Amino acid sequence: MKREETPINILLADDDLDDRELFTMALDQLPIKTKLTMVNDGEQLMSYLYNSGHHPDILFLDLSMPRKTGFECLPEIKEQEKIKDIPVVVFSTSYQRDIIYEQNLIAQLSGLGAYHYIRKTANFEQFKESICEAIIMVINKNKADKETGLQ
Repeated sequence: MKREETPINILLADDDLDDRELFTMALDQLPIKTKLTMVNDGEQLMSYLYNSGHHPDILFLDLSMPRKTGFECLPEIKEQEKIKDIPVVVFSTSYQRDIIYEQNLIAQLSGLGAYHYIRKTANFEQFKESICEAIIMVINKNKADKETGLQ
């Protein structure tokens, strides 16, 4: 079976129902076959990652969640041998004060192990394009890793 025919397993950790619905709608419109699993908060996320028999190809992680935030989950994920290699795309409503603030936030998240950062936007087409771009980045990274023997 070709890679393009195998669905990309996506895990979305987000407590906002509207954002989860928009994410699902965006995935449905992408030319990439996906399988989506969703959790509502950081505790559910960590439980899923620790107890699930399989890991996602990519994790979209909201920063502002109840019970355990994305800021708390990200370093925990990257410290655990079994799950540390999951590409984590931070997916959040940025508290955009200015460009410097956002650049600092991105640098902080990258230092914690985030693979990519997406600021949620009200524009659906931009939202969809950002999700598609992140998925393609992960697909290309995985292909490159396999070609160089890193996986």
